[in-house]
Amino acid sequence: MEKLTKPFADYPHTRQVGGLVFLAGQGCRDPETGDYAGLTKDPEGTVIAYDISAQTLGVLTNMERALKTSGLDRRHLVDVTVFLTTMDDFEAMNECWDQFFAECPSPTRTTVAVKQLPGKNYVEMKGIAVDTDAALGTGLPDKEEFASEHFHS
Repeated sequence: MEKLTKPFADYPHTRQVGGLVFLAGQGCRDPETGDYAGLTKDPEGTVIAYDISAQTLGVLTNMERALKTSGLDRRHLVDVTVFLTTMDDFEAMNECWDQFFAECPSPTRTTVAVKQLPGKNYVEMKGIAVDTDAALGTGLPDKEEFASEHFHS
């Protein structure tokens, strides 16, 4: 079973309704250590810098961990909402996103800037995945098959 980070309150990481799996907002804490990804701290432990790419990868990895508890993976994501504390991080987050979804269809996405996020997160994501076997009785297409069926030039 995948180890997940402890939520900040009493709620599940995922909830399945029919063929849809809803993912609660995921941050970049490592479930083994509780440490936040990509932080530079001064000797007193105050955050003095962060690496948005490391944080983004930590968030996406935690999303996939949560999906695995439902027998799913990144290919099952159909929609993701990204929360950034500053749009200055948008380009670097996009680069990490593109690498993470390089081998499968990317889900739809909305990105918004927020004033603050819980803990020491500078990016958080929530998502909706589809369990295609439960919803449709079909498997997942590969990236080329999906593109040929859904994108026309």
